[in-house]
Amino acid sequence: MTATPAPATTLPLKSLLFVPGDSEKKLGKAMHVGASALILDLEDAVPVDRIGIARAMVREFLAQHIDRSTTRLWVRINALDTPLGLHDLAEVVRGRPDGIVLPKVRSGRDVAVLDDYLTALEARDGIAQRSIRIIPVTGETPQAVLNASSYESVSPRLAGLTWGAEDLATAVGASGNRNENGEFEFTFQLARSLCLLGAHAAGVQAIDTVSADFRDHARLEREVRASRRAGFGGKLCIHPDQVAPVNAGYAPDEAEVAHARAVVDAFARAGGAGVVQIEGRMLDKPHLSHAQRVLALAGHRS
Repeated sequence: MTATPAPATTLPLKSLLFVPGDSEKKLGKAMHVGASALILDLEDAVPVDRIGIARAMVREFLAQHIDRSTTRLWVRINALDTPLGLHDLAEVVRGRPDGIVLPKVRSGRDVAVLDDYLTALEARDGIAQRSIRIIPVTGETPQAVLNASSYESVSPRLAGLTWGAEDLATAVGASGNRNENGEFEFTFQLARSLCLLGAHAAGVQAIDTVSADFRDHARLEREVRASRRAGFGGKLCIHPDQVAPVNAGYAPDEAEVAHARAVVDAFARAGGAGVVQIEGRMLDKPHLSHAQRVLALAGHRS
């Protein structure tokens, strides 16, 4: 069978909600919270002595939810350099997940290895080649932060990059990742920026890390606004209550959509011109690309 590239993601994943893979109750509720994607978790949220149970529950959940038109189903496996990771993968691929979240990566090489494993497992299970996507967590290890530029062209499965402030703090021996004002310390700001730049260099979505205090809705809304302004297209969530404000925060408002439509229409009327004028401003192709992204976020065709 000839391997073909995975289809490009047309709409960004705004909210990606972690759900413990061994909790029947939480799995049952998660499909109804409106998240762009669920990340069925086999790593941090599952005790080692329940991994076998969690694998079976995740596989069954995937098999039961074939219609993923509104909510995609991803799985976070354990790191591939642990005894658990490959076993996780071999079990859950049978359920045809939309993608795999790969933790504790060191560079794009880890994504290439996962690509090879997935290709073999898709062949085993009769799944369309390269239909399962990959999002690596690029900011959990010092090596990954320093190798943020290594994901360009590494795999057609690559759908996005995200990062993890909590694990990075442990990896570097930091007592915390935020300063007295609640903002990220410099090291973690750097990891975030490099994840953002690495994602855009690779031509995939940049996904911001979790906001750990799920009760502080005001802070969450501020962080989402700042995240979208910086260039992120979505955010990891650890509680269902975070999903609605995250979805709203990454959605363009009516004025943004109207302006984006005006830019796209002006270029269409210009018949291939590289520069157009709107309301006294000269706009070139980068403005057109931005307008098309805004319309994609809003669910409009450009």
